[in-house]
Amino acid sequence: MRKRYLRSTRTAAFLAAALGMTVLAGCGTAQTGPAKPDRKITVWSEESLPPRIAATKKVISRFEAKTGIEVELVGVDEAQLPQLIMSAAASGDLPDVIGAVPLSQAWQMHSNGLLNTEVPEQVIRGLGEDTFTKNALDLATDGGTRLGVPSDAWLQLLVYRKDMLDKAGLPAPDTYDRLLKAADELDTKGRDGISAATDPADPFTQQSFENVALANGCELVNAKKEVDLDSKACRTAFTAYDTLARKHGAPGTQNVDSTRATYFSGRSSMIIWSSFILDELAGLRKDALPSCPQCKEGKGEFLAKNSGIVTAMKGPDGKKPVQYGEVTSWLTTRTAETDASKQFIQYMMSSGYEDWFGMAPEGKIPVRPGTAREPERYLDAWRASKMGVDQLKPMDEIFSPGLLDQLADGVTHMKRWGIAQGEGALVGATTGELPVPKAISAMTSGQIPPRQAARDAQEEVAALQQSLQ
Repeated sequence: MRKRYLRSTRTAAFLAAALGMTVLAGCGTAQTGPAKPDRKITVWSEESLPPRIAATKKVISRFEAKTGIEVELVGVDEAQLPQLIMSAAASGDLPDVIGAVPLSQAWQMHSNGLLNTEVPEQVIRGLGEDTFTKNALDLATDGGTRLGVPSDAWLQLLVYRKDMLDKAGLPAPDTYDRLLKAADELDTKGRDGISAATDPADPFTQQSFENVALANGCELVNAKKEVDLDSKACRTAFTAYDTLARKHGAPGTQNVDSTRATYFSGRSSMIIWSSFILDELAGLRKDALPSCPQCKEGKGEFLAKNSGIVTAMKGPDGKKPVQYGEVTSWLTTRTAETDASKQFIQYMMSSGYEDWFGMAPEGKIPVRPGTAREPERYLDAWRASKMGVDQLKPMDEIFSPGLLDQLADGVTHMKRWGIAQGEGALVGATTGELPVPKAISAMTSGQIPPRQAARDAQEEVAALQQSLQ
């Protein structure tokens, strides 16, 4: 599958415990690199689709020619990484570097002592800490310890039919009140007010809900690291999501594919999805073409031109608009050949950086905007990057400068559940066990009310937290 968040992880709580044991059994000593560096490194990449592996190999070839360091590239699916890491740790055969790792997995590996945290610090210091987006660095840092080198980000978006809202005289749905009103007024015969995920077995449901919940100040844990999903702010978020998905959404279980299909066909007026949707809005992928009536009339970019986008949203209990998103990073393992790994990551974040985020610019927003001499170099290159699969078009030819600025700015203030509170391992566990999507599914199918959904999620996440201690 193409989208990172389409893939569910294995049971994270179990893996956290099992991985801790295999680290002791497989790595034994506190070795941080091979006794005799051989200038050969193994790199795993979660950008594992064939076109992206091919694009990465081209960059690696230039790196090898420049440095003489040999690189073995291995594509790894995100869903398989926890098990593969566990096996590699047990056999003492960890890769040197892992790329495109989401925050939850980075925190899990860190909590199990599998990361070399000195190399990221050296790379970031060498490239210039002030050339990175501070928020991305903070999300990938535990206190003063760098988990990895942040490379890029994607954002969760609320995409809406701007033409329809304008016709109805409605403002952009950037608050709970405006969102709920738009969903209600645009919920007409033959068209749902919104497409929102309800699948209990898909992390996409948690991401969609977290986007709405954070806007209202609903946190996974509070400042005391206590699970806080049954708070007033969270109960309001559960209620709002229930109204959107059950009352104004399509009936039945909705997942990442069905929500997109409904919006693309013109049968819903809004959708919660990630920035990976942007190339598809423009009709650049044959396997996900917009099929609305206007889209079929030879207007391939109709949805792109007539869709508005909300990045940050605010709920009644929220202090300010909040943006949800994901940062992926380059990680160095504890047994890595440190100098060669350091050189490789430095290269991928400088000479090879434009090719790296250029593989899928709509979902790989640079978190290093530029260099000390050219502060906007990479953001400028990103705006002009070509997106798409079956057709390629520069982003700035399809989307307005204002929208691209919104996306770039979203990375600077996006939030995540549990990270700021140091509960990254718990975040990973919830992604594996999916207690929140299960509560969402039961709620939106009418089995339990929102208050009970909040309480059920609270109890399940608290049990997960206890299991990790």
